[in-house]
Amino acid sequence: MLILLKPGSTDAQVNDVIKTVEALGYQAHAIPGKSHTAIGITGNEGPVDPEPFLVLQGVSECIAVTQPYKLVGRSARPEGSIIKAGSIQIGGGHFTVMAGPCAVESKEQILATAKHVKQHGAAILRGGAFKPRSSPYAFQGLKEDGLKLLEEARNQTGLPIITEVKDVESLEKVVAHTDILQIGARNMQNYSLLEAVGEQDKPVMLKRGLCATVKEWLMSAEYIAARGNLHVMLCERGIRTYETTTRNTLDLGILPSLREMTHLPLIVDPSHGTGIAKSVPAMARAAFAAGADGIMVEVHPDPAHALSDGPQSLNFAQFSEMMAELKALSKALNRPLAGH
Repeated sequence: MLILLKPGSTDAQVNDVIKTVEALGYQAHAIPGKSHTAIGITGNEGPVDPEPFLVLQGVSECIAVTQPYKLVGRSARPEGSIIKAGSIQIGGGHFTVMAGPCAVESKEQILATAKHVKQHGAAILRGGAFKPRSSPYAFQGLKEDGLKLLEEARNQTGLPIITEVKDVESLEKVVAHTDILQIGARNMQNYSLLEAVGEQDKPVMLKRGLCATVKEWLMSAEYIAARGNLHVMLCERGIRTYETTTRNTLDLGILPSLREMTHLPLIVDPSHGTGIAKSVPAMARAAFAAGADGIMVEVHPDPAHALSDGPQSLNFAQFSEMMAELKALSKALNRPLAGH
């Protein structure tokens, strides 16, 4: 159930609702909105009687929530969520470009990339420090040294950082250095990790699992929200199908449906979605036109010698050209690029 409070409700009225929810043995989750606050109820096994809440001052109405994802569903925040990383806004009509190498390899590599993507319009720097790989023999990242290099790149460029959290054990280190926590596709249903990032006060980007349905994806987001962190965004990065022409099948067709199902910002990763650098700009433009809130792309100064995901990484010239196209599309669609 969602309890909607009237516009202008006081903190005391909100607290009265929360105390009533908890007195009934449920959990209360306050969801602030532009015009009013909603309070989601979890922990109930069946319908919740609205009568104890309707008599409270400030309560407008009680809405039964039929879908299992109660906190990330569109009904919890009809106007949509806006997430902030530093001064950058994700959602709310802006289009946010996150760019950088798949993995941090050296100081020279990450600083050169950070400066280039900043110069050409990226709003957030991506880079992997802890790298979960399919092969145990592949490059696993520079780990904590990589986090320190990302932090140095942020200090020099002002770009907020997004990097992947591999496990609960390394979470504390990642939190200390980054602005946005990324949950990779292989960890989408790592519920212990989802609960742990749900207890952090930092935005989380949750990538869709390799074979996950939309409902499974939203339920994973619900794990994070249920622990108190509502600053979640979803990232479509392609799913595994029978097709082998591309690395994955980038499922842009779900964006309109997701927009009706959830209030969370929607990000698209055309690098993993295609696995082919030359295909990335076209899919980036398609994601923009389809209503995504942003993209995450891989950029490397020398993709042929990248330690991970070289074939799908844009070189500097390709990134610059793609950003020029997105700036033109931004004017045509009347949607500003974040940071501009």
